[in-house]
Amino acid sequence: ETEPLTSKKDVSDCNEGEDCKENGLLVRNPKSALRLVEDANKVHSSQGDKGEAAQISNGYSGVQSSVPCNGMGELMELEDRETWSKKIDFLLSVIGYAVDLGNVWRFPYICYQNGGGAFLIPYTIMAIFGGIPLFYMELALGQYHRNGCISIWRKICPIFKGIGFAICIIDLYVASYYNTIMAWAFYYLVSSFTAELPWTSCTNAWNTGNCTDYFSKANVSWSLHSSSPAEEFYTRQVLQVHRSNGLDDLGGISWQLTLCLLLIFTIVYFSIWKGVKTSGKVVWVTATFPYIILFILLVRGATLPGAWRGVLYYLKPDWQKLLATEVWVDAAAQIFFSLGPGFGVLLAYASYNKFHNNCYQDALVTSTVNCVTSFVSGFVIFTVLGYMAEMRNEDVSEVAKDTGPSLLFITYAEAIANMPASTFFAIIFFLMLLTLGLDSTFAGLEGVITGVLDEFPHVWSKRRELFVLGLTIVCFLGSLATLTFGGAYVVKLFEEYATGPAVLTVVFLEAVAVAWFYGVTQFCNEVKEMLGFTPGWYWRVCWVAISPIFLLFVTCSFLSSPPELRLFDYHYPYWTTVVGYCIGTSSVICIPIYMVYRLIITPGTLKERILKNITPETATEIPFGDIRMNAV
Repeated sequence: ETEPLTSKKDVSDCNEGEDCKENGLLVRNPKSALRLVEDANKVHSSQGDKGEAAQISNGYSGVQSSVPCNGMGELMELEDRETWSKKIDFLLSVIGYAVDLGNVWRFPYICYQNGGGAFLIPYTIMAIFGGIPLFYMELALGQYHRNGCISIWRKICPIFKGIGFAICIIDLYVASYYNTIMAWAFYYLVSSFTAELPWTSCTNAWNTGNCTDYFSKANVSWSLHSSSPAEEFYTRQVLQVHRSNGLDDLGGISWQLTLCLLLIFTIVYFSIWKGVKTSGKVVWVTATFPYIILFILLVRGATLPGAWRGVLYYLKPDWQKLLATEVWVDAAAQIFFSLGPGFGVLLAYASYNKFHNNCYQDALVTSTVNCVTSFVSGFVIFTVLGYMAEMRNEDVSEVAKDTGPSLLFITYAEAIANMPASTFFAIIFFLMLLTLGLDSTFAGLEGVITGVLDEFPHVWSKRRELFVLGLTIVCFLGSLATLTFGGAYVVKLFEEYATGPAVLTVVFLEAVAVAWFYGVTQFCNEVKEMLGFTPGWYWRVCWVAISPIFLLFVTCSFLSSPPELRLFDYHYPYWTTVVGYCIGTSSVICIPIYMVYRLIITPGTLKERILKNITPETATEIPFGDIRMNAV
């Protein structure tokens, strides 16, 4: 732990009538009325008389640094950090970030694939001992240190600062493909404004001879080569993958999808350009609207014929699955990617909280809402899959073969098209997908923006709008490969390799740096300063041992058996696996590179360099009335 400075020479020499600076800043609240200098001098003189630091109740020292006072009397004020307008803005933003498209398509598929109701056991265990502690840790770190993912490491463990740069690169990779999926949803939304949805018949220009419309015709046989109107609309009209031969021949760029993506990035820009004051208002729509639509679709799905078959298939437990290692790996991966630590978002959002905000309660509420949403989304999806199985005269397992985006854009879209009031349900469904994706995009980009602005305030602090504009342009240009006719293959490659193992590695190192290098006791003391109570032994054990083991377990499992990628009829060649690992490594490589760089530029012996680089560089200012004190 840190000890109070008791030597007289460690206390600032503040002469009467002068303003004291600490690290070039006057330690006082700029929003308060300008106080008489004697108020501050009383603090310093009393410290000097006693020869010891005034202790704050949480054990932090209230001493000032040994930087001499400015003889010119120059006034350097601390600028207050922007905060959320209301507590609910923060909660909705975090919920909107955590609840995304993956909750709707990934969790239901993972659940029925890994034992149905039995899967909820490993899922809950992994949430309690892995996901939620990491979620809580990031919120607490961001709220206490009030910095983004890069500069926060100066106050924790400077040698790990490369983690912040790795996070920014990962967020850019995500932005380059995640928004393309929203562009697909936007294309569907625009196409839904017709009396008859275009994916209901086989009479369109893009249809082939294999198109089989089994809803409108009686006694239609479904063969191995049959394809539904919804499948052909998705693959041949929206994606146009038939015009690409694979990753080595992506083909041209779809101008329709390019326009859709341009509009999405325009919405994103004007939602986040001013900071959390504006994005906090937008999420009132983007975070709440999906729940209204999920409820409507749940009620509608429950009334469809055959819905019970889908629910039974979704929840019927297969207890033997619990003995398989891959089920526990899938549970850990699902809860981790669902809650979303490691993307810098939780650090950024929490850094705009008020210092004494109850982030412990926030962590429990938002993570619970996220997990419940995933579970309920399964009913929304599987009631419709049961209906599809009833219409096709097939088992639910045959209907539920589609995974990922195909589950939404083919299977669910087809079911909607054959419901009464299909146009209405199609519009609200694809609007829901858009809103689910938008607030996750807001969050991901805010993680980068906050990180860069906090690291380079002298360059960008007054030019946020310009930086956000440049960032959105870079993300749009980076997405062009996903807008080609073979863009769906690129999206799949990035989804599997660019984020998965890289984020797991980043969060593992983050957990190790905080719990082992910075010290779990020091971290718990900071939580006590904010919340008034110290985290119990359960949280300490999770942060020190269980969560890092949880992350190491998932990472090693992924690396030992990389997924065999396949999309539609295209099997990814071996070289794409190499490319995928190169993309994933390109972000993580920042961490060892920065470590080597720090050790090289630091003077002294190797031991001295290491000790200096694992010791916090700058103190964290904590509110103390109208004066900001330093936690040293």
